[in-house]
Amino acid sequence: MEEYDLIRSRRRTLALEITEDCRIVVRAPNTLSRSRIDAYVERHSAWIKQHLEIQRRRAAARPPAPTEAEVVMLKVKAQEVLPPKIAYWSQKMGVTPTGFRVTTARKRYGSCSGKNSLCFSCFLMSYPDAAIDLVVVHELCHIREKNHGPAFYALLAQYLPDYKERKKLLL
Repeated sequence: MEEYDLIRSRRRTLALEITEDCRIVVRAPNTLSRSRIDAYVERHSAWIKQHLEIQRRRAAARPPAPTEAEVVMLKVKAQEVLPPKIAYWSQKMGVTPTGFRVTTARKRYGSCSGKNSLCFSCFLMSYPDAAIDLVVVHELCHIREKNHGPAFYALLAQYLPDYKERKKLLL
């Protein structure tokens, strides 16, 4: 059995996670015995093996972390590239965001607050234009549809019928 990090909390269920640095993390209720947790991990050994391999491949393909100077350049590029795209797609979609920020978020390329303020990661600038447009349109769709339900994806497909292909560019 693979070694794993155990995080106990007041949760009621067990959960498995394979981190970016290829660690296995098990989240478990405070009261659950170690033997039951071990059995759970053993039952999911095939899933763990598969996802560890995926993470190892991703880690090997991942470029080195950018320097501070590179991050600054990405932020400057985002401040130049994103406003015209936001303006174009906002007008085309008939929505109005209340604001726009650029961050150094690494796990999400964009977000839309409940008050319709948009936020984009500067690391999005490392991707092709088609992928950047996808993230902009995706976040603008959240002004109308706050969740990822069928209506959201119908709206996204209305403006970017090839959104599934564009999404592959982000992986």
